[in-house]
Amino acid sequence: MTPVVGRRERKKAATRRALADAALELFLARGYEDVTVAEIAAAADVSVTTLFNHFPGGKPALVFDEAQARQEALVAAVRDRPADTGLVAALHAHLRRSRALSPPAEPAERERMERFLALVRGNRPVAEAHRAMWASQEVALTAAIAEEPGTDPEAAAALARLVLDGYVHAEGRPDPAAAFDVVMRLLAGGWDAMYL
Repeated sequence: MTPVVGRRERKKAATRRALADAALELFLARGYEDVTVAEIAAAADVSVTTLFNHFPGGKPALVFDEAQARQEALVAAVRDRPADTGLVAALHAHLRRSRALSPPAEPAERERMERFLALVRGNRPVAEAHRAMWASQEVALTAAIAEEPGTDPEAAAALARLVLDGYVHAEGRPDPAAAFDVVMRLLAGGWDAMYL
């Protein structure tokens, strides 16, 4: 049963979304370094205090506003998968649906995604926040995999790292989805040989 989301939670989510959207638009239009927190708050029609209440990490956190939700979904892909679905297959299916592996068909949206990736790669604070986000996801994914009966903790850590590294590898390939499929087939062969 889906939990009922109250008015206050909806308002908080809307404010958070407005801040993240305003930040991204400003970053893409003017460059990360040339945008202040005060300008982002003003564009979203909130105070700077409100911005920091939602994003204590400031500007870098605004770039990755969906990081927590994505981490929770990644863990759920392991924990909540159907009984007849293998671990690697579940992770493959989950990550295969991501925007980075299936770029938008519209030229304007593709161009926006390329500008976003350039923003992530081209600014040290953003790149550091990106690495921290992946590290957090790796820890969470490792813990979820380690819950599998009979799983060696080292194998859980290795699989989590390889899945996420494979995803990053695929993002930079000419056909990201096909590249990720290759990575996950390789991983599935090794994991299945050890645990199935």
